[in-house]
Amino acid sequence: MEASPVAAVPDGGGRRLPRTLHPVAWWVWALALATAVSRTDNPLLLFLVLAVLGYVVTARRTEAPWARGFKYYLYLALTVVTIRVVFRAVFATGITPHDHFLFSLPHIPTPDWYAGIRIGGPVSLEALLSSATDGLRLACMMCCIGAANTLANPKRALRVLPGALYELGVAVTVAISVAPQLVQSVQRVTRAKKLRATRTRGMRALRGIVVPVLEDALERSLRLASAMDSRGYGRAGTATRRSRRITGALMLLGMCGLCAGAYGLLDATAPPLLGLPAMAAGAVLCVAGLRLGGRRVTRTVYRPDPWSLPEWAVAGSGVLSAVLLFSNLGYDPAQLNPTYYSLTWPNLPLVPTAAILLAGTAGFLAPPPSPTQRTGTP
Repeated sequence: MEASPVAAVPDGGGRRLPRTLHPVAWWVWALALATAVSRTDNPLLLFLVLAVLGYVVTARRTEAPWARGFKYYLYLALTVVTIRVVFRAVFATGITPHDHFLFSLPHIPTPDWYAGIRIGGPVSLEALLSSATDGLRLACMMCCIGAANTLANPKRALRVLPGALYELGVAVTVAISVAPQLVQSVQRVTRAKKLRATRTRGMRALRGIVVPVLEDALERSLRLASAMDSRGYGRAGTATRRSRRITGALMLLGMCGLCAGAYGLLDATAPPLLGLPAMAAGAVLCVAGLRLGGRRVTRTVYRPDPWSLPEWAVAGSGVLSAVLLFSNLGYDPAQLNPTYYSLTWPNLPLVPTAAILLAGTAGFLAPPPSPTQRTGTP
């Protein structure tokens, strides 16, 4: 049975007792940091974000299966950067005579209706650096999501979802936990093959790993289905048809309001009512729809996760970092988006650097993770 969460208060020696941080705090921190990353394509700041993510994940991850997958997000981030650079080299555009020429690819003629896109041709250093920076920004945002998946228990995050999103949350939780469980299965099968001194390689070795992993996944799916059935998942609700229609209308209008508000905030030429007022109205409608739809779902929470000072500190560090990068206070906004024409070394602005380091304080603001409980321990 899962141990109850313990408040992160100092013990007799002045140390904080280990406990599991609220999963929403980690998600707020990661999403806020990803929002801050979307504001800049300065490679120095992006590498600093990766360093902060690595430090926080190393300091506060647990020994759970989902906590071992951050390195795979790093591999995926490297793949994204590589694909972005390759595409920019193949579809060469924007080469000027003042660029630093590196090499040339065979040029493929394109028809007239394909004008504006060039396949092959000369490749410059400026073009590759620009594409690598764009890919690095997307890679950092993916790593922020990977850090949230690594640090937050997806099953505990399911507890705090509104009742109307409970079924959707279960599906998302199962989908998120598939990749870490497959990694764990592959590691377990590989370890068993080493203990048996199996020396097969190539496709035969791959077949010896894939078949046990698929069998393990099938057994895990059957156990999950049995557990969900025994807990009444999929039961019919008590909501009437009229209540469902009202809930759907409120959610649809709320999402339209959020989309219109986001468009109004991003477009400076949009009317004032299309910005914050539309977003606020959409948020109110969405909340009303969730509250009305949640009445048909009755569920209880055993030992709810506490939300105390460490949760506020972790979430606040990420939100404050995003606010500082969007406020443009104390630095030149052009430093967040350096240009490679002409080719110069980017500057490291002080305030954005301090904002990203502020997000890294979550590594010691959060309490140490709870030790792994042994199965069968009373």
